[in-house]
Amino acid sequence: MARAAAVLGTVVAVALLAGCGESGGVADGATVTAYVEAPLCAGAQQALAREGAEAGSVRVRAVCLADSRDGARQDLATVGANARRATEDAASIAYLETPATPSFSRPILEAAEIPVIRSNSGEAAMSSLLSAIRDADSGSLRDSVRETLS
Repeated sequence: MARAAAVLGTVVAVALLAGCGESGGVADGATVTAYVEAPLCAGAQQALAREGAEAGSVRVRAVCLADSRDGARQDLATVGANARRATEDAASIAYLETPATPSFSRPILEAAEIPVIRSNSGEAAMSSLLSAIRDADSGSLRDSVRETLS
């Protein structure tokens, strides 16, 4: 009996993980999340306010991340924590970051297949994301956004 419960638990966990942003569409009225680096946050929020925080049939919210800059230095622990925060959210649709060479968040986000929008303007980055969501096909929203932005 315990073995059957363990197998059932594993099957349920795998089914839940399969539905987290990777396969299937997003329900009408659902809320998706864009994770936004600190320097871009005000502009991203302005774009959301101007465009109504909706794209197609979904609502979009911006989560402002901790500033990873300490003067001229970048705090890599904060960069990693910010990127991991986005990967832990099944509703994560994109990560908006400033152009940096190299991008220390990129490997974490790519492993989770979260699209990255690099821009010096939070407004432009969020507008691009909203447009990509509106243009999405009926499959996985995250996949469709990633394809549109690439």
